[in-house]
Amino acid sequence: MRRVVVTGLGAVTPIGNNVKDTWISMKNGVCGIDIIKSFDPEMTKAKVAAEIKDFDPTQYIEKRELRKLDLFCQYALVAAAQAMEDSELKGNIAPERLGVYVGSGVGGIQTFYDQCCNMFNNKNISPFFIPMMIGNIAAGNIAIKYDAKGPCLPVVTACATSTHAVGEAFHAIKYGFADAIIAGGSEAAISPLAIKGFASCKALTLSDDPKQASIPFDKRRSGFVMGDGAGILILEEYEHAKARGAKIYAEISGYGNTCDAHHITAPDPDAKGSSECIKIALEESDYHSGEELYINAHGTSTPMNDSSETKAFKIALGDDAYKAHISSTKSMTGHMLGATGAVEAIASVLALNEGIVPPTIGYKEPDPECDLDYTPNNAVEAPLTMAISTTFGFGGHNACIAMKKI
Repeated sequence: MRRVVVTGLGAVTPIGNNVKDTWISMKNGVCGIDIIKSFDPEMTKAKVAAEIKDFDPTQYIEKRELRKLDLFCQYALVAAAQAMEDSELKGNIAPERLGVYVGSGVGGIQTFYDQCCNMFNNKNISPFFIPMMIGNIAAGNIAIKYDAKGPCLPVVTACATSTHAVGEAFHAIKYGFADAIIAGGSEAAISPLAIKGFASCKALTLSDDPKQASIPFDKRRSGFVMGDGAGILILEEYEHAKARGAKIYAEISGYGNTCDAHHITAPDPDAKGSSECIKIALEESDYHSGEELYINAHGTSTPMNDSSETKAFKIALGDDAYKAHISSTKSMTGHMLGATGAVEAIASVLALNEGIVPPTIGYKEPDPECDLDYTPNNAVEAPLTMAISTTFGFGGHNACIAMKKI
């Protein structure tokens, strides 16, 4: 079996428009959540979100092209450009051996909203409407930009999207279908339609205090906060990376993929599917009890997810669950839907690299059902050797990837 490593990282997040700034913010517990600025928050019940600030795509995308690209695609292209620059992979791989696995939970929903408004107001529909809206288009545009003619798989599994994308890319390289893959996800769903939709299904918090809105594992939690952004990782076969002298961040070592088959939005309270997903990733990664483990939890700040996820960690890890360093970076970034898994994988890789566990901020009141170490409020140093990142999506989709320090 071929080994798979991470050789490049790129990110656009509510706490930084690149990986360096995002990671500094995470370590310092910076909150990227605020009252919604992109539209009048009085339009919706949910008033807060984790929006991207001061985004300028023109460093990577020509101005004349921007009108043809939904914001989710712009985020993806910028994060991919950063990751490819970081990896120095361009020109060092055959096009047929380079793939793209980049997904989105809802795709170009702002474009969909805008064009529906045009139709209802008897205005013309943009000729770019469909290629701007469809969820696979970020992967397609990235493949075009980098002449990636290998496997291309835009995963769509709601909130688990980009963890599945990274996991499937890992297996594709491990089993010889590609030598490198641009993997991750992107989302730009902070729009009136999406916010109203998620609020209507009781998923979003209605708190209007940005600092106390996304509070994973805290007893006061009441729903998640929508976030936008993109995360991209360059996954590469170890010998290929080594031969070209690439910088290596970490090794991807395991991947789990299961389904609760329980409910369209709620997780299984018994955590059977999610715990099995974690077990599969740990087993493939050859995890041994007692390893210094970091868990970047799904940690959505919803009552059901956080208690169910805590139970999953206990079932999968036994007593080791109480020794693991756990945090939810969603306390800072909000929930970026299809992008969240990739950004959290990046956080996990950097935690391994630096031996620093980012915190779960806003944590004040312990919940008896969530009784593990969630790294409250302040980052801690730890000699980490392994990390896992979990994400769970509407429809019962469970995803977990495991990484090792190298």
